Order: sequence, then C-alpha cells, then structure tokens
Amino acid sequence: MFRDPWGGPMEISNADSATDDDRSRNLNELDRSALLRQQLDETQQSWLLAGPGDVGKKKNKQIDLGCMLISRKLFMWTVGTILGVGVLVGLIMLIVKTIPHHHKPPPPEDQYTKALHKALMFFNAQRSGPIPRHNNVSWRGNSGMKDGFSDSSIKRNLVGGYYDAGDAIKFNFPMSFAMTMLSWSVIEYKAKYEAAGELDHIKEIIKWGTDYLLKTFNSSADTIDRIVAQVGAGDTSKGPGPNDHYCWTRPEDIDYTRPVYECHSCSDLASEMAAALAAASIVFKDSKTYSDKLVHGARTLFKFGRGQRGRYSPSGSDPAIFYNSTNYYDEYVWGGAWLYFATGNTSYLTLATTPGIAKHAGAFWGGPDYGVFSWDNKLTGSQVLLSRLRLFLSPGYPYEEILRTFHNQTGNIMCSYLPVYRSFNHTKGGMIELNHGRPQPLQYVVNAAFLASLYADYLDAADTPGWYCGPTFYSTDVLRNFAKRQVDYILGDNPRKMSYVVGYGSKYPKHVHHRGASIPKNGVKYSCKGGWKWRDSKKPNPNTIVGAMVAGPDRHDGFKDVRTNYNYTEPTLAGNAGLVAALISLSGVTTGIDKNTLFSAVPPMFPTPPPPPAAWKP
Repeated sequence: MFRDPWGGPMEISNADSATDDDRSRNLNELDRSALLRQQLDETQQSWLLAGPGDVGKKKNKQIDLGCMLISRKLFMWTVGTILGVGVLVGLIMLIVKTIPHHHKPPPPEDQYTKALHKALMFFNAQRSGPIPRHNNVSWRGNSGMKDGFSDSSIKRNLVGGYYDAGDAIKFNFPMSFAMTMLSWSVIEYKAKYEAAGELDHIKEIIKWGTDYLLKTFNSSADTIDRIVAQVGAGDTSKGPGPNDHYCWTRPEDIDYTRPVYECHSCSDLASEMAAALAAASIVFKDSKTYSDKLVHGARTLFKFGRGQRGRYSPSGSDPAIFYNSTNYYDEYVWGGAWLYFATGNTSYLTLATTPGIAKHAGAFWGGPDYGVFSWDNKLTGSQVLLSRLRLFLSPGYPYEEILRTFHNQTGNIMCSYLPVYRSFNHTKGGMIELNHGRPQPLQYVVNAAFLASLYADYLDAADTPGWYCGPTFYSTDVLRNFAKRQVDYILGDNPRKMSYVVGYGSKYPKHVHHRGASIPKNGVKYSCKGGWKWRDSKKPNPNTIVGAMVAGPDRHDGFKDVRTNYNYTEPTLAGNAGLVAALISLSGVTTGIDKNTLFSAVPPMFPTPPPPPAAWKP
C-alpha cells in the first residue's frame, strides 16, 4: 500500500480480475491529478500540503489583499496607526478652530488716506436731487426736485448733480472740472483707491455728476445748439429778492423759483463738459453701454464747442460774477486731449497739439498766472497730461515738436513751484501763493500738489530719476516733498496748528459758510430771511460738513473762522476735487500710477515719417 500524495491511503489491487481498461482509467486519473496540482498557486498548495493543524494557524496569521499576503498583526498595526493619526489631526484642527485667533493687525492708515475718507464725504453732502439711503449725511434730504421743471422757458428734468459751495447753485463749469479731476485721479491711482476701500465710492460720486451733465443737453443727438450752464441764481446787485444768495435756507426747504441759464455759444463750458464725460468714460470702460454713452455725449459737446465759438460767461451775466471764464482755447487743448484718450481718434490729438491753439491758450506767454491750474485755466493740466503721452508712447511726427515743448514747459512749471526759484511767493508758514495773495488760495494749492506728485510718478514710471531746472538736477523726491509740504500745511502743519479740512484733526473750522450745515434739522422750515439768524449766529454749525476744505488762510497765514466771511470759510466742489486728487497721489500704498488704462482706447502708433528735406539748390 502506498501513501496517496494528497494525504489518503491508496491501494493497488493485484487481483486477476482487474482488466486493462481499469488500469488505464486509474492511470489517467493520476495524470489529471498531477496536472491539476501543477496549476494550483502557492497559497492553495500551502493549504493543501499543510498538516491538519497548520491550516487554521496560517489562515489566522496572514491576510490576503488580492495582490499580496500580509501579516494580520502588521495589517492591524498599520490600520490602527492611520486611524490614530487621523483622530489626532482632527483633534488638533478642532482645537485650532476653537481657540481665538490674534491676527497681526494691518498697518495703520497714513494721514493722507485718513483725510481722503473724509474729503470724499463732502461730495455726499453736496448732492442735489433724491438722496440715496447710503448717503451717510444724516442732516441732508431730497432737494431741488423741481429743478428745470419750475422754469417755464425750460420745462425739462434737471434734477440731480451737485451744489457748488455753501449755496444751492449748480454751476456746470466748475462741476465739470471737478468730475474731470476725480476721474483723472481714478485712472492714475485705481489700485490706491481699492486699497483704501474707496473705489466704489468715488465711482459713485463721479457717476452722480456725469448723470446730471448728460441731462443738461440733448446727449442722444449728434448735433446740438444749446446747453444748460447753471441752475439757480446768486446776483443780489439788482435789489432784494429771493434767490440762492439772498436767502439763507436749507436746500430741502427752498420754495422760490430757480431760473435756468442756457448758452448757445459757449466753447469753454462745452469743452470742459466734454473733458468730464470723456475722462469718466475711461473710468467706466468696463460698463460698455454707459461708457459709450459718455463718449457720444463728449463728442457732441466738443463739436458744439468748436462750431459755436464764445465764452459761456458774457459780461454782466450771473455766471460771470461767480465763475467767469477768461479764455476757451485752454479748454480746446484739455478737451481734445481727453477725447483722444477716450476714443483713440487722432483728429482730437491733432487739434490738442496745434501750435496756434496752444499759443492762444497762453502756452508761450508766461505771465504771473503761468503754471496755475484751476477751474478756469486748464493749460497746465493739459501740459502734464500730454507730457505723459510723450513719456510712455512717444508718438513722434507730426506731434513730437509740440509735445516736446509741452514736456519742457511742464519741467519749468515744476521748477517754478520750488521756493528756491521765487516764481511764486510762499507764506512764512510754507504755503505757496499761486493766486498772489488773493483770497481763497487752497483750491490752487491742492491742484499744484496733485500735479507735482503725479509728475513725479510719471518720471519714476518712465525710469527717469528726476528733471533739470536749468543746470541743476532735482530728483523726483523733491517734487513729492513739495506736494507733501503743501498738503501737510492744509492738514494742520501750519502756524495756527489748524486743519483746514473739516472733521480732520482736533482743531478745524466750526463756522463753515454753508447753509445746510449751519441750520439745524429740527423740523422747522425757515423762510428766506428766517434763516439769516443762523447765518449770523456766533455759535458753531449744528451740522458738521465732514471733509469740506475751506477757502483757506490769508497771505500772512491768518484765518478767521467766521461764517459770513466766505473768503475764509466757504468750501467748493472744485477745491475738494483737487484735494482728493492730491491725497490719493500721496497716500501710503506704493503702487505708483497705472500706465496703461489711460491708453486703453489708443491704437498702436506707427509714426508717420517726416517729409523729406527740400531739394538742394546751389
């Protein structure tokens, strides 16, 4: 008897009765079993070949993962470790989330950013029309809701816009300039406004103004024959009578008729309005429908201004008393430059760089007011703006000659701001006297500070470390220091230690020449003359007009905080727009200017080669 290889007995019978077929069948079965055993894998063989007591032990000690065998002990240890680590990580995360975090606080805002927040609020206080809920000036309400409708000769919707100063007159000329300045500052310093959290706010301020300007002419037409110049009246020379200067009443309580002034030949106003809409179209370029509407309006206005020559403020008119325009050629250069940047149409650049127009604008005259940028004279702003074009795009012929001239003149103007050259006097306290000692100086100071700071940023962006004043080279830091010195003076670094921006610092004017701020919101409607008691009161204003930059000190750094003296205490739209522009340019976020946005509509430039020289003649 043999031992069966599978573990059982195997007997071979030698009985004679076994036939050849039986033996053959047994041998075939053995061959098949052997073949089957060769096909079994190692695991199965180990089970089959193991002794009866070993099979269970092997199965308990190993785990088949399909592709490999692993010790059960090792497998359980690995799974336990993974689960333990997961529980530990989860516990740590829970603890981290539960414990209060002490984040590193952001760096404190610099003084220019703090003042910027307040300066923008002035525009909220000057709104006319239906006041939005988020206006954040509690003492203001809806006003001027019948503007345009109450004038029987107009009968159109002129609701909205901004009151100019301490009265309730809407002067389109300085209002348009203010919107242009604010848009220019956004185009150059959008990243700074974002960092300060004021980008949406200032865009809303600009749109409030441009929405109104679009109402003051037929903005859907290609050709117009008139535009609105002013809503309200202030001339009191013709005797007592209710108007916006004779009366002292809250805008919300006005019940007298407000006349509308239209003009039919007003190149200065039309071109300034065109500049405002064109500049704003770049600010709102991501809102294509609105941007296109602004561009169309700007084109229509500029066409009207070029076709119907004349000043908007003829002698003896109401506008001439308060915002008299001395020239309109500077607006041609200014408006043409902005329309070129808004459209890329070189016909506007050709006009803006025409030497004859520059000459009539005063580019080659000099004089005591040369270099003074204001709501009346835009030449200096135009020179800086077109110098930017030469610095970054260098369009070449046929523009190069006049652009080089503007660039050189810009450098000379920056030199004139420096005390060492004595082109302008400076008070003992350090304020530059751009208006030569006349009243209301700060509106000119902030414009110069903005241009100086901006031009320094232009030079830095062009990798130019400075500029020459004659043989002397000055770094861009000299320009920035001039701008900072002027703005610091306004914010309180002056002999009186007084901030001239209401609500900024601990000492600022309390008797601002402003009807809405000086009359309490107490439910009483004061008549035209009934409000005079608040005008003449010696008490501080019951309402603080936050962010208002007053007219400023005199040539001796003196200041009278008296409500009835508007030459010291009245704020204006144009002045505050310059203040906002200067503050954002100096604010602490060091992002520099946005080089490209201004040129977003300008196509690639391929300068025309200059004409060949004349044939040589012996």
